[in-house]
Amino acid sequence: MGVLAIGWLAWQSAPGGGTERADLDYSEFLAAVEDGRVAEIKYDQSNGRITGKLAEGEQVDDKSEFATDGQPGGLPDADIELLNENGVGRNYKPPSSDLLGTILVYILPFVLIIGFFVWMSRRAQGQMGAVMNIGRSRAKVYSTEKPKTTFADVAGYESVKEEIKEVVDFLKFPGRFKEIGARIPKGVLLVGPPGTGKTLIARAVAGEAGVPFVSVTGSDFMEMFVGVGAARVRDLFQTAKKQAPAIIFVDELDSIGRKRGAGLGGGHDEREQTLNQMLAEMDGFEATEGIVMMAATNRPDVLDPALLRPGRFDRQVLVPLPTQSERLEILRVHFRDKRIGDDVDADIVARGTPGMSGADLANLVNEAALFAVRRGATEVQAIDFEDARDRVLMGLKRESMALTEEEKEVVAYHEAGHATCAYVLEHADPVHKVTILPTGMALGTTQQLPLEERHIYRREYITDSLVVRLGGRVSEQIVFGHLSTGANNDLVGCTELARKMVREWGMSDRIGPMAWGTQGAVFLGEDLMHTRDYSDETARVIDEEVEQILRDEEDRCRKVLTEHRPGLESVARALLERETLDGAEVIGLVDEAMGFKAGGPRRVAHADGVTEADPEEPLPPPFTPSD
Repeated sequence: MGVLAIGWLAWQSAPGGGTERADLDYSEFLAAVEDGRVAEIKYDQSNGRITGKLAEGEQVDDKSEFATDGQPGGLPDADIELLNENGVGRNYKPPSSDLLGTILVYILPFVLIIGFFVWMSRRAQGQMGAVMNIGRSRAKVYSTEKPKTTFADVAGYESVKEEIKEVVDFLKFPGRFKEIGARIPKGVLLVGPPGTGKTLIARAVAGEAGVPFVSVTGSDFMEMFVGVGAARVRDLFQTAKKQAPAIIFVDELDSIGRKRGAGLGGGHDEREQTLNQMLAEMDGFEATEGIVMMAATNRPDVLDPALLRPGRFDRQVLVPLPTQSERLEILRVHFRDKRIGDDVDADIVARGTPGMSGADLANLVNEAALFAVRRGATEVQAIDFEDARDRVLMGLKRESMALTEEEKEVVAYHEAGHATCAYVLEHADPVHKVTILPTGMALGTTQQLPLEERHIYRREYITDSLVVRLGGRVSEQIVFGHLSTGANNDLVGCTELARKMVREWGMSDRIGPMAWGTQGAVFLGEDLMHTRDYSDETARVIDEEVEQILRDEEDRCRKVLTEHRPGLESVARALLERETLDGAEVIGLVDEAMGFKAGGPRRVAHADGVTEADPEEPLPPPFTPSD
């Protein structure tokens, strides 16, 4: 409507006709009439516009027609008399009734006002509808055809899938269980660290079960209004009951299942009412038949005990970090849609990723593919996985960071100390790679890869780990006679490891078989005013034992590096020359410098000194450094 109004005003104010006419002042027009040069005129009474033709043979600016502006409403009597005296023909155009202009001027404002009120009314109705639906559950219901994920897409975790399959079989064939009186658990809680595939397993259940699958997130129940979460829980179970047998899956259960009455400020009304309603729906006065509830959390320690009792979540399924064999299967799943080179050994990649979850492995494979694209390669090769692992574990290489020659030499001997100790110590993990290129927050790194996955760590392994961590600091002392700040991260790790040996693992003769774990989280309302459960004298003994362990291992590290000084020097010089060495190169350099022969006895360092190892243990062939 606004465009029409503007167009109408422009049309009203535009000069008429579009015909080429000469523009005259009104006085010039009267002079032309008096001279007899005007033949006829047309007068518009609404706006006073006068257009006309000149007499035959007369022109103004090479034009035979003219236009001028007169007085609206009618010409003056004197001008009319002048026109009559000169025989000028007149044609009057009466004022026209402008219907469009009338509508725009008088009716348009009312239309706009009415439209505004209609829009406000509809908006209010929408808001009222949203308020009325605020108690509706936001769960998504999946039919038997929609989910695409199955147990075949979940690599490893055979024991977990077996327990979940039992629930799926009960929903598919309930008669088989009822014949012998078996009762399926009403709730299955998937517990495990982040990224281990708990939600993926739940999606696989949706693809395998053949029954409706109702999925919701714990945060969907929380609102600013008290009672809304409880209403959504009721609506959730009503939706599932209509489609029973069915599975309800609640992701991130800890967001609504925290212990009631805990925290610094007391309870949380909305969360606790939501939890109370869920407890009642799962195993309350009215029995719920044909509905199995699944949930996932990585914080089972914060859940309310009433939620974990039999009859509710009476079965907890642990989804731990994958083992080496499971990591191998997970990697093969992620290799399916990637173009992997022939030099990539999935077993080596799995062995080099201890502690990584399924999500971490997926990210590792994707990062390797990105590195391959950056190199302009057509397939992902082993070097891309090496770079991707360094990127994930330590960060990007800082190419722009330039070290001075003195700093570079200190870093080289520091990393050579780590690598030499890692090779010659009996219980230390083998060296995988050593570099003095700044990566992430580190100026240099020494990577070790275990030959096999461990679940129990002996004291000898831990003490050798302390010696390897202290190798950089001690190497700087032996070679340069001073200390630097480069060992900061090593000392933090050593202190934490030694403190766990004394406080948690009972590896101190003075403390004995006693353990004190970390204190509980304050936000749970536990251990709020309780900081430690041992005396000041025990704390002093703990500090003394931690110090003694670190000093003993530092002395052993100094003895090891002094005995193997030629190997330390050889590795450091090679790092200064090539900046990066792999494990085989470190072994060859140390063996050649120390005069060890391939296939001969290997010298290893124990807590009681340097001894000869088993002569039957073969050594790799020596490495010959290039010129």
